[in-house]
Amino acid sequence: MKLAVVGGGSTYTPELIDGFARLRDTLPVEELVLVDPAADRLELVGGLARRIFAKQGHPGRITTTADLDAGVEGAEAVLLQLRVGGQAARDQDETWPLECGCVGQETTGAGGLAKALRTVPVVLDIAERVRRTNPDAWIIDFTNPVGIVTRALLQAGHKAVGLCNVAIGFQRKFAALLDVTPAEVHLDHVGLNHLSWELGVRLGGPDGENVLPRLLAEHGDTIAGDLRMPRQIVDRLGVVPSYYLRYFYAHDDVVRELGTKPSRAAEVAAMEKELLAMYGDPALDEKPALLGKRGGAFYSEAAVDLAAALLGGGGPSVQVVNTYNNGTLPFLPDDAVIEVQARVDGTGAAPLTAPVLDPLYAGLIANVTAYEDLALEAALRGGRDRVFKALLSHPLIGQYEYAEGLTDRLIAHNREHLPWA
Repeated sequence: MKLAVVGGGSTYTPELIDGFARLRDTLPVEELVLVDPAADRLELVGGLARRIFAKQGHPGRITTTADLDAGVEGAEAVLLQLRVGGQAARDQDETWPLECGCVGQETTGAGGLAKALRTVPVVLDIAERVRRTNPDAWIIDFTNPVGIVTRALLQAGHKAVGLCNVAIGFQRKFAALLDVTPAEVHLDHVGLNHLSWELGVRLGGPDGENVLPRLLAEHGDTIAGDLRMPRQIVDRLGVVPSYYLRYFYAHDDVVRELGTKPSRAAEVAAMEKELLAMYGDPALDEKPALLGKRGGAFYSEAAVDLAAALLGGGGPSVQVVNTYNNGTLPFLPDDAVIEVQARVDGTGAAPLTAPVLDPLYAGLIANVTAYEDLALEAALRGGRDRVFKALLSHPLIGQYEYAEGLTDRLIAHNREHLPWA
């Protein structure tokens, strides 16, 4: 089995490699190709990846290349984890929206739209080249904004599934609090990528006992602390929102907070510099502890599980993924991309029946889905007016004066990535 990772020079990659090494019985990879145009990073990451495989006794071969077509040729699955514009573009996404009093974040709001505009055309070009060299390959998208990017891939007819680590992080956290194995924890996870709620936590499977009320009663302070939300708010909701909901539920507080400290991109850039220096040490043969602060916890396990199910390893499984709605949430169109529990096998991902949603959640999901429609249209067709309409529709913006100012700033900061601008 051959797999390719586009964006293989990312400092995330050793996390992924560690998962492939530990879970080799789940996903027996014979060749793993790391594809990245950044030769210097690729050499460092590739060297550490080979040492991790060697230390853990993995028989597979790891190769590196800047040639996308050669790298994906013959691959049964291609994982996308690229960042167009790098941390420098992310830093801008997180800062210029603050000038208009709006949250600066790389996956939602104005910054998230900027990332979508830069990313969608690049991902679609990659996917077309994958289809030319290997039309049967699955594309697993970890590239943000995952919901918009996955929808672009699916609408273009690609065999694609979107992946995020939020749900698996909750699963692992709840399992530890309950003192059970992660496999025993099933989440009633419903929403969109980075806009989701855990409506239930069930032991033993989709029909198991819902222990969420007990979790909130016994561990509410810990859960609320992780979310950086007040305990009383979590208790009033009676569900566990994704930590990304803080941008919606406490928007103005977050804007004030972000204005008092360096951007997350600046922090990550400093961390990446340190990580790359570590990766160059020929004695290092495991992922360093610092990588845990980089983000993407449990990404490797989620990616291995998803790839194994799509490629027929061990049969179908139930996982949280991003895929077409197809009637799962009746208030959304079928071709909306939602993030829910789904049955995954060699034919793709089929969402399980979702709980009926309270209007408090359904309304926000519908609003952001409408924004994603407009965002994808802007990413595919360009134009200032389309960017403005997408920004105006976003619930974190919603005023024409803000949308005008943000449109000007978005275009000014991203002109090199937007041919139409």
